[in-house]
Amino acid sequence: MRSQGFNVEAIDLAGAGADSRRVPEEVSTFAEYNQPLTNLIEASPEGEKLILVGHSFGGMSLGLAMEAYPEKIAAGVFVTAFMPDTTHSPSHILEQAYLSFSDQDLTLATLMVRTTALFLAELGKKPALTKERYGSVDKFYILCDEDKAISADLQQLMIKNNPVKEVIQIKGADHMPMLSKSQELCNFLVKIINYYD
Repeated sequence: MRSQGFNVEAIDLAGAGADSRRVPEEVSTFAEYNQPLTNLIEASPEGEKLILVGHSFGGMSLGLAMEAYPEKIAAGVFVTAFMPDTTHSPSHILEQAYLSFSDQDLTLATLMVRTTALFLAELGKKPALTKERYGSVDKFYILCDEDKAISADLQQLMIKNNPVKEVIQIKGADHMPMLSKSQELCNFLVKIINYYD
């Protein structure tokens, strides 16, 4: 996307991706986990609106950022991501995901996704996001039909519970469309960006 002239900033949340901090030893709250995103938003020039993209659990961070900074965000793009709604606490959709797992899958998922498990209780204490703030920001959902981490049924439930500007389906994409269908994902992101030019 940079080669096409777009200003792209890819960040790693605290304790995720290339960020070497350990959860929960060095990152113990959701606010700490989100601090790199908060810093990016707060550093954006006055009057400039961002298009934020969240993948997987990053959708939770995206949703809370949209609630906190609706005036700074033109759109949120949920790429096969958890998308909170304005009716339930932010943890509700994560709980729905856990309910769909078998006991064996749930044990494995909890061990593998340490961040999600750690912040589930904290997110459960937060009130539902508001229609006035979170709901005022355009949302796009990129649905990946071969995703085994977030089922197609759960993705459809999130879309049903949230008014989105557009649902874009990438056929044959798994949970990591940036790897399995990178060109298609890039094309859709450019299409979304062009809505706001």
